[in-house]
Amino acid sequence: MFDPPGSPRFAAPLIDDRQYRLLVDSITDYAIYMLDLDGHIASWNAGAERFKGYAAAEVIGRHFSLFYSPEDQARGEPSRALNTALREGRFGSEGWRIRKDGSRFWASVVLDPIFEGDKIIGFAKITRDISERKDAEQRLIEANAALLQSQKMEAMGQLTGGIGHDFNNLLAAVLGSLDLLRKRLPSDPKAERLLDNAVQAARRGSALTRRLLAFARKQDLTPVAVDVSALVRGMTALIEPALGFTAVIETRLPPDLDPVLADSNQLEMALLNLTVNARDAMPDGGAIVIEVREARLAQGQVSDLPDGTYICLSVTDSGVGMNEETLSRAMEPFYTTKQPGQGTGLGLSMVHGMAMQAGGRLVLKSELEKGTIAELWLPIDAAGVSATNAASASRPVARTSLTILAVDDDPLVLLNTVTMLEDLGHGMFEASSGKKALEVLAREPSIELVVTDMAMPQMNGLKLVEFARALYPKLRFVLATGYAEAPDDDQPELLRLKKPFWQDDLAKAVRKAAEG
Repeated sequence: MFDPPGSPRFAAPLIDDRQYRLLVDSITDYAIYMLDLDGHIASWNAGAERFKGYAAAEVIGRHFSLFYSPEDQARGEPSRALNTALREGRFGSEGWRIRKDGSRFWASVVLDPIFEGDKIIGFAKITRDISERKDAEQRLIEANAALLQSQKMEAMGQLTGGIGHDFNNLLAAVLGSLDLLRKRLPSDPKAERLLDNAVQAARRGSALTRRLLAFARKQDLTPVAVDVSALVRGMTALIEPALGFTAVIETRLPPDLDPVLADSNQLEMALLNLTVNARDAMPDGGAIVIEVREARLAQGQVSDLPDGTYICLSVTDSGVGMNEETLSRAMEPFYTTKQPGQGTGLGLSMVHGMAMQAGGRLVLKSELEKGTIAELWLPIDAAGVSATNAASASRPVARTSLTILAVDDDPLVLLNTVTMLEDLGHGMFEASSGKKALEVLAREPSIELVVTDMAMPQMNGLKLVEFARALYPKLRFVLATGYAEAPDDDQPELLRLKKPFWQDDLAKAVRKAAEG
């Protein structure tokens, strides 16, 4: 829109008046008109009428500030444009302008002085409607922001997943050692209290780890078909006492909705987290509305979910709400606006991770002083998976004592697992990697069962099971993991033991594997 260097200034008359009028009126994509020295409109072309909505008779003689927004008028933008054009020989800008019907459009504006000889007699005003370009730029900015947020959350998920995995290994060693130590300590009330305290601390650490892995979408889930309305009805009686007397729960739970495929325990925990957050957002009390509804979504209609039918579980409060910065960070692990000791900052991140792992999304909507809506979108159980597993067929009872190979790359966990199994009366071999485990199996044909960690370098637990099963078809296996890196549909018959585990958990897993 700007003249190249060396181009002549506007001169009047430029060309024959009739030709000039034909030229200007034939242009419909640009508003081209003239102003006098005070900014009053002296001419008007067809393009100006097309996208500003005024006929020439309606605007000629009126001040061009007519097209500026009230806030721009208050800032003196029309006068600044004229003064800049007089001082610098040109004024160019972009901004909102107002049509006759009151609607706004994003305009690219150029204002040039008109000279008659050396005397300025007015201004040439050229305006272009670039709303579509502005909208496209805004969509690009929003898409880039969403991409950056997604990448940030994914990076945090990778980090917290790794931390959770390592912490799980440490807890497995701590809990197992405490379990064995309890059996060996003489009866001493003081020692037992200290031991109980250590166990409680380790259990809290285990719960913290589960939340970390939930955010990272790497906790081990047990998906079943869940009637969300029924789940909320069953949870309401448990939630109300936990919220105290300041919050009142209102439910909107239509019957006969399609079930979702989700881990019911994790879904209950998610609902509890959302309602507790809603209560904390209303220090003076208020109503918490829990609603369940079914909706057919188009691609990208909610977050980046694919098209399909979803169940939305929403929790709405009328509390303090969140500003944009807080809302953008609300699902980050350990981010919290609560006072120290009032929360870990993992509640929403756990819900976010659970939703992502179940193929859904957590969507937060909030305004300061207007409250928050937390929407948990979950896909319906289109495959019709049964909510309860079929009863297992009766199996022969295995021998009490087995010859077992324990495999783990963490020496603390390996020692703990071997000690617990020896305490149960089993004969033990051990290996610190998948490769060494195959070497032990090759020279010890008496081994009947392998208890292996999942996450190991070079050869993980699944690969070890695959190789060992091909070589020794009668061998039984238990895969120990607190990390959902082993998909359920990969060797689904493989028995899994969640970390951290107690000796009783390990004993049950070994017995079940041997019976299978």
